[in-house]
Amino acid sequence: MSKRQIRLGAFVPGTSQHVAGWRHPQARPQDSHNLNYFIELAKTAERGLFDAYFLADVPVTVDPETTPNLGLTGGFSAGLEPVSLFSALAAVTKHIGFIATASTTYEEPYNLARKFASLDHLSEGRAAWNVVTTAGIPVAKNFGLSDAPHPKERYERADEFIQVAQKLWDTWEDDAFEYNKETGQFFDGKKIHPPRFKGKHLAVHGGLNVARPPQGYPVIVQAGQSEDGRELAAKFAEVIFTAQQKLEDAQAFYRDVKGRLAKYGRHADDLKIMPGVSIFVGKTEEEARAKYDELNSYIHPSLGLSLIQQLGGFTEDLSKFDLDQPLPEHIGQIENGASRNQLILEIARKNNFTIRELYQWVASARGHWTIIGTPEQVVDELQAWFENEAADGFNILPPTTPASLDDFVDLVVPELQRRGLFRTEYEGKTLRENLGLKRPENQYVLAVQQVKAS
Repeated sequence: MSKRQIRLGAFVPGTSQHVAGWRHPQARPQDSHNLNYFIELAKTAERGLFDAYFLADVPVTVDPETTPNLGLTGGFSAGLEPVSLFSALAAVTKHIGFIATASTTYEEPYNLARKFASLDHLSEGRAAWNVVTTAGIPVAKNFGLSDAPHPKERYERADEFIQVAQKLWDTWEDDAFEYNKETGQFFDGKKIHPPRFKGKHLAVHGGLNVARPPQGYPVIVQAGQSEDGRELAAKFAEVIFTAQQKLEDAQAFYRDVKGRLAKYGRHADDLKIMPGVSIFVGKTEEEARAKYDELNSYIHPSLGLSLIQQLGGFTEDLSKFDLDQPLPEHIGQIENGASRNQLILEIARKNNFTIRELYQWVASARGHWTIIGTPEQVVDELQAWFENEAADGFNILPPTTPASLDDFVDLVVPELQRRGLFRTEYEGKTLRENLGLKRPENQYVLAVQQVKAS
């Protein structure tokens, strides 16, 4: 049995993870819609032997009527559609997988299944779908709705949606296409299985017009941390991204979600849990801290305040307070406060942060774990989580690109390899093989086998 090793995703948007990362002297925000720039980033991640390149996505941009500090939010205002981008990157890479985000609330199963099956074929088995249910009124309005569907409804639809997508990917058996020029038999008509699905939220009649993907199904990825999100992940997800700050919290999440798998007939190894982590690394601790301080110096105070105002859900205008003093004592937990509000208050009080220090902490990774240090110090932290039931790997959030991605590949990866925690070459050809995930059998073939066995 091979030694368990860390899995790595690279979460690399075109304009950096840190809210002011695009202002770094080496950053190239002007290239955020330039294919050659993304090719450079993908090849760097592949040089670092990352399992996958991950991109978040939401079908909405800033609104001039409702967005405070409008012109300061540029880093997250626009970006390329992930499946289209990854189709291009697949042609210039050989090993790295591609995790594209797509919504079960605002897309339709047939089109989505077709896009991801096509990406899996074009990449020769390196596609993954990050399933999101997409909340928020601004997004709903882009699709002709006045309000976002209720969370329960969104997760019900997501459950049906994944089921339908898998049925669509199983439309054709793996060996359905014969291409027999002598007999004229293009495919075996007994090996096509249209879904004929009708559920509470969705209905799909005919089969997919794309052959079964090389991986069987593209890898299913999920990021929800709510009760509904955890249950959806336990039922379907093969990779889950999570935001945790402390080892104890990460362990609790890990054990909770893994503990739900058995009731769906799944094994703990069928799901890889990969917390997000923002890393500032240098050859010395002082150098790493200087990188952190430099990026934070680029944060416009108005943007920093709006970040903690929005994420924390605070109703009081924080700009009237001294930025170099702690949050006033009367600023407390909001009624029915969200987890992010509680987290921000806890961090502020525990560290006695000033308001400025607080928004600098938030800006670094918007609530994800942040590590600052030498390669040895960084890997010490990652190893502790990996070896103590808190993570199977990590979704790396480089604070600025390309510099922080280069730093991780050049400084952290060699230390991971030196300790035997990370690969020195790719193990397989597909994303599933590299992640250590099974290829799913066609559900229609399985059903026939089970009937014969009984």
